[in-house]
Amino acid sequence: MKYISKSFYTTGIQCSKALWLKKYKSEVLGPTDESAEIRFKTGHTVGELACDLFPNGVKVDFNPNLEQMVKETKKLLGSGVSVIYEAAFSFENTLVIVDIFEIDSEGISIYEVKSSTSLKDIYLHDVSIQYYTLQNLGYKIKSANVVYLNSNYVRGDELDVKELFVVEDVTQIIISFQEAVPTNLQIFQTYLADRETEPNIDIGKHCKNPYECLALDYCWRVQRNIPDYSVFNIFNLGSKKQIELYSQGIVDVDDIPDNFEMTVNQKAAVDNYKSKQTYIDKTSIKEFLKTLTYPIYHLDFETFQQAIPEFKGLSPYEQIPFQYSLHIEYEDGRLEHKEFLADDGVDPRYELSKSLVENIPSNSTVLAYNMSFEKGVIRKLANLYGEFTYDLMSIHDNMQDLMIPFQKKWYVTPSMNGSYSIKYVLPALVPEFEKAYKELDGVQNGSQAMNAFAKLSSLDENEKQKLRNSLLEYCKLDTLAMLKILEKLKKEVNNI
Repeated sequence: MKYISKSFYTTGIQCSKALWLKKYKSEVLGPTDESAEIRFKTGHTVGELACDLFPNGVKVDFNPNLEQMVKETKKLLGSGVSVIYEAAFSFENTLVIVDIFEIDSEGISIYEVKSSTSLKDIYLHDVSIQYYTLQNLGYKIKSANVVYLNSNYVRGDELDVKELFVVEDVTQIIISFQEAVPTNLQIFQTYLADRETEPNIDIGKHCKNPYECLALDYCWRVQRNIPDYSVFNIFNLGSKKQIELYSQGIVDVDDIPDNFEMTVNQKAAVDNYKSKQTYIDKTSIKEFLKTLTYPIYHLDFETFQQAIPEFKGLSPYEQIPFQYSLHIEYEDGRLEHKEFLADDGVDPRYELSKSLVENIPSNSTVLAYNMSFEKGVIRKLANLYGEFTYDLMSIHDNMQDLMIPFQKKWYVTPSMNGSYSIKYVLPALVPEFEKAYKELDGVQNGSQAMNAFAKLSSLDENEKQKLRNSLLEYCKLDTLAMLKILEKLKKEVNNI
């Protein structure tokens, strides 16, 4: 490799093996999923908007031949341009692209733009390699900064770019990193110099921190045969204890010694998995069922997020509800289904609120799975629309959580893998529904639903209608799944 870019450098910081695989064995890397593509597009959009903080700059257009970008940058600097977007610089074996490069009589300032709402350690390494490259080129660096989104910003009628972003000066931290940069570069170059020998680096917490590595499946499943449920999946078991077990050659949960130190809940999950038996606390489940009065309104929201809030009253990445499904279960077994799916391109919150209060009467039992999410959405809507506040808070206050019997360990079966997430509970109790989700066309999970709604406005009418139908079918299945879980609980406690 002639150059190490800032993205290769940060990959190497996380794991040198990942860097080597990225360069010489990319076929083992997992495919980039739809969520990753959305994140990439979001980062690009945020990066472009951040340029408005430094107006009148000139952008260096991307060129696969990065050396051409370096030449274009030199040309712009020679012409007296003071702000450059995507400025490119190379020094020996490094080549970096600086998001925003500002120069004045006192020196230069560099700005790395991120689409997150906080400063992360990996960003400092990103800026560090830029600082190293520029300093070695002889530039006097006045400041090094990270620009990220302000989570406390609430949009008014217009977008205020200066309030939307936080510009944090990290110069002193970056200076303290400089001694390590050439050492890191030497380590990476040593690994990359050998095209045949794959680095022998074991798995560990670095596989998912700060990002989940694209080589995860290769390193864990292919090379080490780590099963789908292993010591790494035990609920709330910290990475230190996971690595402790792994270092002893213990991967399978069945092999964990009985005297291994764990919390009560962790040990209970492990013991249940080992026993291969289902445990049901019928008394507690019966008491839970008594709290549900008919008709029961099974409710599920779908939401999306915007890094840059388009609508008044929103903050970056705030959950915006755009859809709900409502299965109404009557005591005689009769079912009724109601639903809402917002139009694309408009603020969906008012119409969704209006529909919700029309379809759920006051003082009705509303059932959700992990109700804290639904409650959070409803509270924000209630605060936003005074005309719906009373009715929305009635829904909020009468909500019950279907997760409780599983969270409280009243119903535990080994195939839940110690978790009470609906991802594990549903296939354990209603296995046929796992197939039902896989048979859905276009939208099969929450992430896909979020991404589908976000791209509706870019589709033609036929494609749009097809995707809207897919969204409706998916959300409908979510509340039907809740209904089936409740039905299973009733059958178990009544010995049917």
